[in-house]
Amino acid sequence: MNNDGDAVVPIDLRNFGNWLKLFMGQPVTTAITDGQQHVFSSGATSLPSMTIEVGNPEVPSYGQNFGVRGNTMRVQMQRSGLLTATLGLIGQGENKLTASAAGTPAEAPIERFSPFQGAITRGGTPLASVESADFTYSNSLEKVETIRPDGRIEDADPGMVMMSGSITVRFRDTALLDQATAGDPTALSFGWVTDADRSLVFEVPAVYLPRAKTPVEGPNGIRATFNWQAAKDSVSGKTVIATLRNNVPSY
Repeated sequence: MNNDGDAVVPIDLRNFGNWLKLFMGQPVTTAITDGQQHVFSSGATSLPSMTIEVGNPEVPSYGQNFGVRGNTMRVQMQRSGLLTATLGLIGQGENKLTASAAGTPAEAPIERFSPFQGAITRGGTPLASVESADFTYSNSLEKVETIRPDGRIEDADPGMVMMSGSITVRFRDTALLDQATAGDPTALSFGWVTDADRSLVFEVPAVYLPRAKTPVEGPNGIRATFNWQAAKDSVSGKTVIATLRNNVPSY
């Protein structure tokens, strides 16, 4: 009786806020010039769950997955392709229906962020010569496998929040290597900005970098990959802060 798996979703201006709420909880929303700013923070004492319906209307068959919680979120940053997030989800169970329980669902409009709008900063300064990057956010969910007549799990409880990833750069200076050698934490941010009122930025206040290998592989340039690990920031008390700016009133 396992009901878990992955969903690959677009990272867009409005709908992605629903997934951020699932993973981080209710945001703090404030008004900005032409819209709203939603700040999602890690470390919430309780996280929401949702019901996700997967419909095949031609059959017809509708799988109503209930008690779904967000476990892992992986994002890949690069110059090309579509910007997506791979979400690891854990559900309590599934009901099979012959018609949608939501009636006639409306299709949500999508305004994707572009990979070309991506930027990575270190200590507030843009990080140069980055070829690719990725990060994984995890709630470390633990299934509560109690004994019950339907065989389903009771719930999935959040554990310690974790954030890790990697950055691949052209080895043209020693900025990151010096940071890794010193052993001090640094602040990284990963984001996509369309304009002042449309953006998504993940801030990681305390990141530790290991010393990276710089192999010489041939006549091309030398690349260095830093596999970093985030820690809880002593000032903000957060591991990750995601700020989404759009025209959605609330989530």
